Amino acid sequence: MSTRTMGPGAGWSWLARAVNLGRHNPRAVIGAIALVAAVALVPSIVQMGAQSALGGSPDTLLTVIGLTTLVSLVVFPLLIGGALRVIDAAEHGRPATPTAVFDTFRAGHGAGRLIGFGLLMTALYLAVFGTLIGTFGQGLPEWYMQLMQLSMEAGGKPVQPDDIPAPPSGLGMVMALGLLFGLFLGGAYAIGFGQVALGGRGVLAAIGDGLTGSLKNLLPIVVLAILSIVALFALTLVVLLVGGLLALIGGLVHPALAIALVAPVYLGMILLMYVVMFGVMYHMWRDVCAEPVVPPPLPGNQVEL
Repeated sequence: MSTRTMGPGAGWSWLARAVNLGRHNPRAVIGAIALVAAVALVPSIVQMGAQSALGGSPDTLLTVIGLTTLVSLVVFPLLIGGALRVIDAAEHGRPATPTAVFDTFRAGHGAGRLIGFGLLMTALYLAVFGTLIGTFGQGLPEWYMQLMQLSMEAGGKPVQPDDIPAPPSGLGMVMALGLLFGLFLGGAYAIGFGQVALGGRGVLAAIGDGLTGSLKNLLPIVVLAILSIVALFALTLVVLLVGGLLALIGGLVHPALAIALVAPVYLGMILLMYVVMFGVMYHMWRDVCAEPVVPPPLPGNQVEL
């Protein structure tokens, strides 16, 4: 299956269409993505609960983080595939419900391919960034562990700048190359996931399509990243202003009212970010890999010029 090369303006198109995602069936699309966002909170809740119940030792926390990460590597590829299928059904006018996001957990819905793709892409991420750190970031892992140790010893208090050790000399190079490879692999992840979930491709073929499609479209992906950063900054500023105003008004009555007023604003921001993320994934795949949309036939008395 061939991949297409899009112009730089495609980056803007992906973001704009992602913001407008769900216009055909908002209940199904927004509901499905809200379910994914709710499940995504579970690992953090489990980690905090386990840390509180078992004692806040670093070994306990690392064990819980490791276990929840392993479960996430299996669960989230299924949820991502389910969300993309709900979006595709809505975009094509097929019946869809929010709970259809869990259909990928059932037999016969390609669960093995979705999980396999997620695992192999995770391994590719680790290999690429491990190579970058090993080549340009000597001393970076040790420096990061020192920061973690300082944070744990501070017990939630801010770490004093004088206590922070000097970063290794290769940090800037690792960050620059990490950003470039992160954008490339992020594009490959979105395109390849669409191929597995919607294109019927095998795991290795989908990874190949994702890498090829991302390389061909690196310029619009960079444009997308720049626009996303600007949009996220603007959204965060608006949410902080609105949330701060609501907190001030609610606090005049009772702290609980302030929380009740502010929580929906921040939850809405999180949901919007998930909607845009899945929308970008879907429309990127659709432009790069899906079959072009066939225009409707002309009336019998007209000819195409």
